[in-house]
Amino acid sequence: MKTATIPSVRVDPEFRAEVESLLGDGETLSEFVEASVRATVQRRRVQAEFIARGLRSRDEAQRTGDYVDADVVIEQLQRKLDAARTRIAKTKK
Repeated sequence: MKTATIPSVRVDPEFRAEVESLLGDGETLSEFVEASVRATVQRRRVQAEFIARGLRSRDEAQRTGDYVDADVVIEQLQRKLDAARTRIAKTKK
């Protein structure tokens, strides 16, 4: 399979110098750009999947009428957080 290229991106010389200053030993600017593009693609894929799951969950809740009030969820999370803080405080004594 043939490889393809990603278009060049014009940037200010200062920005290019900043990027180059952050390269790892032996890392090229092309490798950095490829890794950055791959990471962004992965992040956007995960984000899209998260949104899709949320929309499916919303649709299911609307279909079944099975909702949990946001205030109830926040109260439950606050109790868990308070309990975790209490445990941590006890282990530090």
